[in-house]
Amino acid sequence: MATLSALRKFCQQSKHHVCSLHMSASRQEAVVISGRKLARQIREEARNDVEQWVSTGNRRPHLSVVLVGDNAASHSYVLNKTRAAADVGISSETILKPSCISEDELMDLIHKLNTDHRVDGLLVQLPLPEHIDERCICNAVSPGKDVDGFHVVNVGRMCLDQSTMLPATPWGVWEIIKRTGIPTLGKNVVVAGRSKNVGMPIAMLLHSDGRHERPGGDATVTISHRYTPKEQLRQHTRIADIVVAAAGIPNLITADMIKEGAAVIDVGINRVHDHATGKDRLVGDVDFEGVRQKASFITPVPGGVGPMTVAMLMKNTIKAAKNLLLTPAERIRMQQCKSDPFKESLTFPQQEPRWEREEKKEKFIFLVKLFFILIVLLIK
Repeated sequence: MATLSALRKFCQQSKHHVCSLHMSASRQEAVVISGRKLARQIREEARNDVEQWVSTGNRRPHLSVVLVGDNAASHSYVLNKTRAAADVGISSETILKPSCISEDELMDLIHKLNTDHRVDGLLVQLPLPEHIDERCICNAVSPGKDVDGFHVVNVGRMCLDQSTMLPATPWGVWEIIKRTGIPTLGKNVVVAGRSKNVGMPIAMLLHSDGRHERPGGDATVTISHRYTPKEQLRQHTRIADIVVAAAGIPNLITADMIKEGAAVIDVGINRVHDHATGKDRLVGDVDFEGVRQKASFITPVPGGVGPMTVAMLMKNTIKAAKNLLLTPAERIRMQQCKSDPFKESLTFPQQEPRWEREEKKEKFIFLVKLFFILIVLLIK
């Protein structure tokens, strides 16, 4: 009897072991989300939108890109943007400026483009030379033309779940998740990276209320940053249904940090040296080959979020051309300016160039000094 019982137990263990092996062998790799394919769909939508807009008698949307310096990556990104614009029927121009340009000169150029009624969308390619304050430049672009979505007004509207110019990369991540059918309602999400242009907006889009003017994902979002201990980050990612890696650290997210079936969106773009080929290559923040064995969905680098960023930029340019973010009164003034090329655009109050402000300040100080001198002379 004891022998029979032992044999039965052995058979059950063997059956469980074989079953486990079968489950392990049948576990499929993650679905690799093609950002290029999704971007082609969005660009086709944008192309149809532009043609319909133009066919009703409207001017073709125009995008102006300001490129400062000789950064090779920036030149490549701008070329991709202007090519995409041409592909969807948006006219564009690239304004090249040397890295020695002063902040005041750049502000003056932006002011000129802000008030040019022919310019619908305007972006200044980042990064800028160290002597130029990027935040100052981003806030100088008119909110209605700010296709990068970096102006403080657009950031504020996004945080309040209002319609606005969404930053292109976070919007691209949001569209990847929506169009792939990855559920977000009530799900746990980890965003690795808190940059104001990528990590923070992604978190805002995913956690905000789906019933608001600008619907969000209704997810529970955790944001990590450079001071988050790796072990603590691992604790969060192991229970996350969605992991968005946007920290700019190669192989930050590894297979042991991901739970079975999680969706992983890799926003990172890092250039590393490949010892096998002796050349540099692009990698993300995720150990792609390791993580794809456990995840349900994963984006590659390159070919994932990158193409979506450019596609969403085209959507923002069309939005700017249609003046969708203006009040009715502002829209009327804009139409009047477009019908009369001699009138200046009045869509948003424009900040006068810094040199004008400094000149007025100096005149004011001079007049104050002159006033006190006259008072002293009269007293004597």
